[in-house]
Amino acid sequence: MKNHMKFLLFAATIVAVAFEINATPSTQIWIPSTDIQGFGVLHLGWDSYIKTQSNNGVYEGTVTNGGITAGVLPFKQVGLEIGIDYRDISANHQYPIYFNAKLGTPEDGFFKYMPAVAVGGFDFGTVKDNTTFDIVYGLIAKNIWKLGRFSAGYYTGNSKLLLNFSKINPDLSSPKDNSGVLLSWDRTISEISDKWWLAIDYMGAKNSYGACSFGISYAITPDASFIFGYDIWNDYTDYKPTITVQIDMNLPAIQNWFKKEEKK
Repeated sequence: MKNHMKFLLFAATIVAVAFEINATPSTQIWIPSTDIQGFGVLHLGWDSYIKTQSNNGVYEGTVTNGGITAGVLPFKQVGLEIGIDYRDISANHQYPIYFNAKLGTPEDGFFKYMPAVAVGGFDFGTVKDNTTFDIVYGLIAKNIWKLGRFSAGYYTGNSKLLLNFSKINPDLSSPKDNSGVLLSWDRTISEISDKWWLAIDYMGAKNSYGACSFGISYAITPDASFIFGYDIWNDYTDYKPTITVQIDMNLPAIQNWFKKEEKK
């Protein structure tokens, strides 16, 4: 009963904080990663995507996404994180709430040389066929010597929203383009400092999510870092490149509280 009360208190904390400051699932630059937040760790994030080119003389507005993600399983071999986002796209802030979750196991989780494995979903919106992009995915990742970590996977989403606008049919409809590969490479630049990190990732298809992104991160402290990157969207005609600035911060204090409670 005591453990159940702890879990309910933790879940209530997530909900309460989520509506004040809101994060996407643990990612590389753009695509999800196989990383999972540790049990009791709250991760706060704020991402901005700034257009660098106009589309027919018109610059689209900056997209910002803030959120909170939390680890909710107390196991070393299997982790689960859940999150909620507030995304500012339209001027009137319509339907800004999205949800995400990810289940995974780390490298060598069950046997030596085992890759990290993760399955999850993100951008589960609140209005059917308006914000319900409902992207689900699977990923594997493995660190290879000093070359860095290589990740590969696949995703699929709502075929009514993930469309290829560059191929408009005579009836003015756009072909669905709702699935594709997920690829990435990332590496800590330990030759300079463990605080520096590089990544390149790719999300297939020419829908509004398909892109190649690359960037660099610097850890100000072990629990706070920022990313500066650049995104080239696969449908270059309709989606112009963006600069992305991302701020991430972990709050391990709640994790420490759980550890103290377990010792009582």
